[in-house]
Amino acid sequence: MQNAPSFPGVSSQQRVAPLGQTRNKVALNPGHSLMDWIRLTKSGRDMTGLKGRLIEVTEEELKRHKTRNDCWTCIRGMVYNISAYMDFHPGGEGELMRIAGIDGTDLFDQVHRWVNYESMLKECLVGRMMVKASTVIKGLAPPPLVVLEPKVAPIPSKVNRPQYDWIQTDDAVNIVIYTKQKIPSSGCSVVDLQVNILRIEILLENWSYLLHWSLAHDVEENVAIQTVNLVGKVNVHLRKTVNARWTQLGQPLQSHDSFILSKDRELFYRDCMLVSKKEVTHCTWLFCFRLPPGACMQIPVGRHVYLKASVQGCAVVKPYTPVDQVLMPQTPPSTQGSSDIYLMIKVYPDGVFTPHLNNLDIGAPLSVSSPEGAFTLHSLSDVTHLYLLAAGTGFTPMARLLHLALQELSSIRKTKLMFFNRQEKDILWHSELEQICAEDARFQVEYVLSEPSASWTGRRGHVDVSKLQDFLQRPGDSKCLVCVCGPTGFAELTVQLVKQQGFSEEEMYVFQG
Repeated sequence: MQNAPSFPGVSSQQRVAPLGQTRNKVALNPGHSLMDWIRLTKSGRDMTGLKGRLIEVTEEELKRHKTRNDCWTCIRGMVYNISAYMDFHPGGEGELMRIAGIDGTDLFDQVHRWVNYESMLKECLVGRMMVKASTVIKGLAPPPLVVLEPKVAPIPSKVNRPQYDWIQTDDAVNIVIYTKQKIPSSGCSVVDLQVNILRIEILLENWSYLLHWSLAHDVEENVAIQTVNLVGKVNVHLRKTVNARWTQLGQPLQSHDSFILSKDRELFYRDCMLVSKKEVTHCTWLFCFRLPPGACMQIPVGRHVYLKASVQGCAVVKPYTPVDQVLMPQTPPSTQGSSDIYLMIKVYPDGVFTPHLNNLDIGAPLSVSSPEGAFTLHSLSDVTHLYLLAAGTGFTPMARLLHLALQELSSIRKTKLMFFNRQEKDILWHSELEQICAEDARFQVEYVLSEPSASWTGRRGHVDVSKLQDFLQRPGDSKCLVCVCGPTGFAELTVQLVKQQGFSEEEMYVFQG
């Protein structure tokens, strides 16, 4: 796409200044919630104007549908009439109009990549977007119509491409990946083995390296990951079901041995099982989901996963940041991979997804994606002062970051958390945070309550200039990083206030709220 407008727009309520790490919502009129949209799509109303027909759409035809009441757009080769969705879109009508009459895939991916639009807009499907091949030879029949393939960014020369090898014994197979860089203690590998289909994804900063085979012979479900962090080597160990020598590892499958930006990789889900649920506060729970046999996942610090479930026949997807089982684990991170994922989630009684999640029985299935997100440990290089500004469950990405700063990063001399909540009962892991303060002089926490009780002696109100002036200190020899996470309105205001204190964009990171 040539000269595509940025999405969201510079002045959009979905953009947090130039950082673009989170997005805001507009106030929707009553009767226009996600659940209302689901009901409308099931009402039998003709959402396309084509009375159920599917058509092939040319570029010229697409361009003709670009008004508020007649708005088509193309996402990954499929064309949708999004006119009816205008009043239901959390980002407002203006954001949808930016992709009116054009291929909106690139713009959509910048902030909505995780949204299950196929399910959300299935009743709005007009048909397949077709574009003519670029070369036409005069006098010959016109070329066939083809679907455009997504663009893949080239690999910069300074980025080392991983390589792999495999070795075997009579009873085992080892796949060795050489990443050519130091691997963080939290690991970087995600392995899925399902009916001898093996998928290994290595997450390296903003890049994703994928190995994908149909194995030549049967192996046991159990998979082991061994990581040599300092030399950047990952070993995936498989046990053969029959002791025999293999002549080949298997047949390569789609995207095998590919190395692309993580944001360009299609989301991969596996079916997990809810195995436990523990109350953290009166409205927040710690959910534990177990990966299926044959799966192991190492989740880098600062990354999130997506949960996907069918709610009243519509696939709903939401992002959540994994946490450890406790705030400060006593043992170092495992380089073997984990079969359990812990998510700290606030349940909203009037929500769509969290009530469904809260009503799941132990043993119920739920789809969980591979780790996603733009945060990398490179952001913490040589940082001496780490400032964390969190509101509510915006604390979740801070939890593992806090553990990393205090246990593994010797360069960080001071870590400070300002934690905003409504009432004292809402503070997540309150006693654990107090214990860390008492045990480690490098950590300081300040609580701010917007609806405190009369007995509360701490800070009151909301985020403002005066609070940040006291909190954000910059010693002369320091290198600072300010991390922000919370509701979108909180994040946007906080970023503006932090900038007013003289911090640059390079000294800030906004986690997706």
